[in-house]
Amino acid sequence: MEDINLHYRFLNWRRRIREIRDVRAVRYRDRIKRMLRDGDCLRYHGNSDEVGCFVAARPLSKRNRYFEVTIIDTGVRGMIAVGLVPHNYKLDHQPGWLPNSVAFHADDGKLYNGNTVGQQFGPKCCRGDRIGCGISLDSDDGQLVVFFTKNGKDVGSVEVPGSPEALFPAVGMHSLGEEVLLDLNAEWGMDDDDGQMIVDTHEEDWARLHGVKVTGTLLEYIGKGKGIEDVGLAQAVRPLNTRFHYYELEITDAGEKCYIALGLARRDYPKNRHPGWSRGSIAYHADDGKLFQGSGVGDAFGPRCFEGDIMGCGIMFPRDYSLDAGDDPEDVDLEARPKPRQVQNELYANYEDEDEEDEGEEMDTTKVTVFFTRNGKVVGRREVAVPLGGFFPTIGMMSSGEKVRVDLHPLSG
Repeated sequence: MEDINLHYRFLNWRRRIREIRDVRAVRYRDRIKRMLRDGDCLRYHGNSDEVGCFVAARPLSKRNRYFEVTIIDTGVRGMIAVGLVPHNYKLDHQPGWLPNSVAFHADDGKLYNGNTVGQQFGPKCCRGDRIGCGISLDSDDGQLVVFFTKNGKDVGSVEVPGSPEALFPAVGMHSLGEEVLLDLNAEWGMDDDDGQMIVDTHEEDWARLHGVKVTGTLLEYIGKGKGIEDVGLAQAVRPLNTRFHYYELEITDAGEKCYIALGLARRDYPKNRHPGWSRGSIAYHADDGKLFQGSGVGDAFGPRCFEGDIMGCGIMFPRDYSLDAGDDPEDVDLEARPKPRQVQNELYANYEDEDEEDEGEEMDTTKVTVFFTRNGKVVGRREVAVPLGGFFPTIGMMSSGEKVRVDLHPLSG
């Protein structure tokens, strides 16, 4: 009976993830009019009598609360606006002109807050200047504090009604030749001595960081990337549990070889091992689509993943599951697995087996179903034993230039 219940719960999970994917497909789409976009570069493409406007696919949030625009060319009149608007904003109006929108305009240094008449706010901006817009951590319910910066320095702030999820980064242009560079992943932090805001780095979300740099929700590999010993590892503070049982990453830069792994591992997992290589871990690897489960030999599992893909990992817990988290969790096997006759992946050809002291470790009898997704679709699942202390979200990277954006709670809120 428990197997049947688990099967139906898994089907409900798949339906829930499919619904989220469908919502994202509609909601998370850039809107653009009378502009051309080439990567992060936006160029005005009108006749100067009509406004061009860009609205980003995703709103600002508590995890991603700031973005920047660098002016490459002011064009004829430099009528460039940077601000926040609803996702359904009319694209033939400058940001800040219509209700529920706010923007800082470069040509006159004025703030437009739901009105075509602006108020003097800050300095004018020219070619090479960097305009930033973000939301404050001190915002009260029903009111949101939006702040603007110029070249990293605070210009001013204004209170607007609404929530972060209802306001999307926007850029407006209104004359020939205007061109900007957009950075939706910018981070802005100032010292307390300057009396300015400090942007949350999210380092508190991670208990262990080795060869990985954290910038907001972005993880960047900073290791050498020359061999299998140069693993970059990030492990979350808390294990997955019955409340938060799924997390995702988006590959924002595949780097040289896309040696990116997403999975779960015990709390004391070796820092120089890719997730899935050592005991007490399981992981889906982006470069070859294989599943690694406590071994340097992977099994064919799913499709390869590339830049822009979203990989997910979750646990289907038994209804009577309870985590007995001790102070010193021990290493445990995930499953009894036959030793392979030969290495199946050239990357791990020189991989050495773990020390003999790892053998014969105590097993936790509790088993759960771990599943993996790619772009909202379930790739596959495995039944595994939970290490004492729980399974912690663990991400590995191993080649230069790799970057991922992580959401530890994509199903909450």
